[in-house]
Amino acid sequence: MNNEVLQNIKTRRSIRKYKAEQIKEDELQAVLEAGTYAPSGRGMQSPLLVAVQDKAAMKQIVKMNAAVMGTDSNPYYDAPTVVLVFAPEDRTTWLEDGSCVLDTMMLAAHSIGLGSCWIHREREMFDTEEGKALMKQWGVPENYKGIGALALGYRDCPLPEAPERKDGRIVMV
Repeated sequence: MNNEVLQNIKTRRSIRKYKAEQIKEDELQAVLEAGTYAPSGRGMQSPLLVAVQDKAAMKQIVKMNAAVMGTDSNPYYDAPTVVLVFAPEDRTTWLEDGSCVLDTMMLAAHSIGLGSCWIHREREMFDTEEGKALMKQWGVPENYKGIGALALGYRDCPLPEAPERKDGRIVMV
């Protein structure tokens, strides 16, 4: 069986090289809106998205993430936009809800010709005093935790091919 959604799922790849050109506002809004349609436990729609394009804020989150990673490289691969995803830790499905948002945004981005890559370490970044101060500055409630981020932009590389799928990953009962 083949259809547009299944093809999008099969061809989406993580992109780790981006053009410096900023994405268009309508493209960003489309990806963010898609994230708001991601499934969430009990339909609570609790994840919060923070889109970062400001150069000073970008520099700060790059430095914070790199510190957690123990490197001085850019963990967001120089993407011109980073979307941070937070969710309230008092929700039993906070991690799953935020993960669904990230996955949905990656598929949406690919469907409109943008590259993306799921980035980790936001939980550690925003558990620091510096991270908590940023959250407060951005209006993110104190009970929210960082889940992950989406590096987002126009890819500056060929679309990677999908590796062969491993056998034995499906069990029919």
